[in-house]
Amino acid sequence: MVVVCNVFALNLLLLYGFVVSCTLSMQLKDLKNDAQSYGIRETRQAPNGVCLEKIENGSYIGMAPHPDGSNRVFLWNQQGKVWIANVPEDGSNGVLEIDESKPFLDITDHVLFGLQFGVMGMEFHPNFVSNGRFFVSYHCDKLRHSGCLGRCSCNSEIDCDPATLPIDSGIAPCQYQIVVAEFTANATATTPFLVESSKTLEVKRIFTMGLPHKGVYGGQILFGPADGFLYVMTGSGTQRGDPYNFAQNKRSLLGKILRIDVDQRNEVHDRGLWGNYSIPRDNPYSTDKQLAPEVWALGLRNPWRCSFDSERPSYFMCGDSGQDMYEEIDMITKGGNYGWPVYEGPYLFKPANAQEGSTSYSSSNSLIFPVMGYNHSETYKTIGSAFIIGGYFYRSQTDPCLYGRYLYIDLYPDGIWSGTENSRNFTSSKTPYRCARDSPIHCESIAEDVMPAIGCVLSFGEDNRKDIHMLTTTGVYRVTRPSRCNYHCPKERSVASKPGPSVSMSRKLWEREEHYTLLISSMLMLLLNFV
Repeated sequence: MVVVCNVFALNLLLLYGFVVSCTLSMQLKDLKNDAQSYGIRETRQAPNGVCLEKIENGSYIGMAPHPDGSNRVFLWNQQGKVWIANVPEDGSNGVLEIDESKPFLDITDHVLFGLQFGVMGMEFHPNFVSNGRFFVSYHCDKLRHSGCLGRCSCNSEIDCDPATLPIDSGIAPCQYQIVVAEFTANATATTPFLVESSKTLEVKRIFTMGLPHKGVYGGQILFGPADGFLYVMTGSGTQRGDPYNFAQNKRSLLGKILRIDVDQRNEVHDRGLWGNYSIPRDNPYSTDKQLAPEVWALGLRNPWRCSFDSERPSYFMCGDSGQDMYEEIDMITKGGNYGWPVYEGPYLFKPANAQEGSTSYSSSNSLIFPVMGYNHSETYKTIGSAFIIGGYFYRSQTDPCLYGRYLYIDLYPDGIWSGTENSRNFTSSKTPYRCARDSPIHCESIAEDVMPAIGCVLSFGEDNRKDIHMLTTTGVYRVTRPSRCNYHCPKERSVASKPGPSVSMSRKLWEREEHYTLLISSMLMLLLNFV
């Protein structure tokens, strides 16, 4: 009798498993069909053009979506002011709503402003909506700004003596410094995400480091979406070459991507080093004691605009500006060495002013080469190349033919580069762009039906709808529907005719597949118990 019952229960369980499997498979198939109808698939065919609309005349160096998930964004300039702006709906003929007379933050009195100096980055704590904490990276001059007293990046720990460094255009070594400071939206507000202004007085000095020359220093900051740690991008510190080999020196913090914990802030402060933070336990230092504890990746020249893919947080992409030959996009990984100054992109680099032996490297096998990029000869011929502007994986539904492509551009743009990926192998091509004829603000053109005169591109920005914005010296331009520029995208019509999904379709697919896997695993465990 017991055997019969067990056999009956086993058959019943198998029947249940079959029904569940069929149901889930049909739901998963329907969901994937829905995703395709929304245009949520990385197209292999290159788009024939990117359509832009101009929504603001002001010039800004950075944009960040408001952490409250609304249509608001933060915009900041290099001089030290930050504003909150409302982004209009696509196709509404609206412009950015911004009142520059009422900045959210004004730290101009604390900021060193110059061609390559000023406010470089702004980032919000993952729990900003409840704690109001945010962070700003900027430069200061220790002769002009109080509290600008960081340790010199040229020091005995990396076998560097500041006294041997030359005076650079009247600026002493480590007179200029890079700062990461913490601020608060409102120390007393119970809903800081509603606050329209913040206190100029910083809450905590997180990081300060003296800079050896008036060189290239990066300066962007980002919170990792998966780990919650703060990533700090630093340049190699010199305009030409890297004569002191800072980028390859594992103890130096120059030419690196740093990773620090700003929620546990006593460890480094107590050691009297760079500021108030702690070292994440899984930093590469844990297995390579030659590395400075803060270092996450090394061998970069001037990382300018990095981003995490909103759908795949492990895809951490950085534009790294070259010197003479190549502009590159790197996929950043833990402990990765990206070659500068041994290599410039895929090319062996031999700087004329390098110190003897400073560019030697035992093997190129341990170096990581760019996943995308371009030669200087491929850029705008009449102007030349300045440097690369890293961008984003396009995750908006506004232009479904761009979905899943990584967008990047040069400071002097003659097209927008877009890259596709297959098993982490990337290919990219340059795509033309133009302004919509019904753009809310008229776009000046270099010539009729040729690229608009958008000026120099300073940065990309992404809002909460995942729409991409280009921040330039002439204004803010948003990627809009291709049909507004007479570009053809066969998926646009089907996407426009459907209401957008309330959550990321691709994330739904992952969640459903994970749920499916867990159910099958549970059934297998039950079957084993019956056998």
